[in-house]
Amino acid sequence: VKSFGEFLADSLNKANELELESERLKAALATGRIEDVSQVVVAAQKAEIALQLTLQLRNRATAAYQEIMRMQV
Repeated sequence: VKSFGEFLADSLNKANELELESERLKAALATGRIEDVSQVVVAAQKAEIALQLTLQLRNRATAAYQEIMRMQV
């Protein structure tokens, strides 16, 4: 069973890999090595969705932390 920290680290690494793959495909399209634009669009959308999910997780974690800090002991 993975801890939350391990799950978060794995998710961040995967999001980074998707972004790097998107950039690689964009460069390949720009240099003419890829003619199928749909590959590039799909990779860019995957990277965008992963980034949005990461941002939402960050926002939720921050909100939870702030709520905990407001609790009176």
